[in-house]
Amino acid sequence: MKFDSNVRYGKSHEWAREDGDAVVCGISDYAQDSLGDVVFVELPDPGKSIDAGAVFGVVESVKAASDVYMPIAGEVLEHNKALADNPSLVNEDPFGAGWLIKIKPKDVSQLESLMSADEYETFTQNLDE
Repeated sequence: MKFDSNVRYGKSHEWAREDGDAVVCGISDYAQDSLGDVVFVELPDPGKSIDAGAVFGVVESVKAASDVYMPIAGEVLEHNKALADNPSLVNEDPFGAGWLIKIKPKDVSQLESLMSADEYETFTQNLDE
């Protein structure tokens, strides 16, 4: 399992990383591994404002469909158009090419309320026990 120390994690297995004035969000390696082969991703259109903890999309795999939750509040700037043709990028590179959305954060300090990579690794180990 990969844990990226440059991102912050939510308990619902999303990650968020500052990228200039934006924040990039996706699902963790743990989440994509649990889901299995991703076959479809539904993401919001740019301009939509979404509160922290609210559902912003759906990731469907051969096993299940799973809601995806906003790690912090913000306005959607962009969604990853490459996932429409190649949703498996979420499996192949969850912290890179498999990102889901970029947002303009309402309050970037909300990132501090999310878990560090070490905290998230401990959190996921406890889930597996």
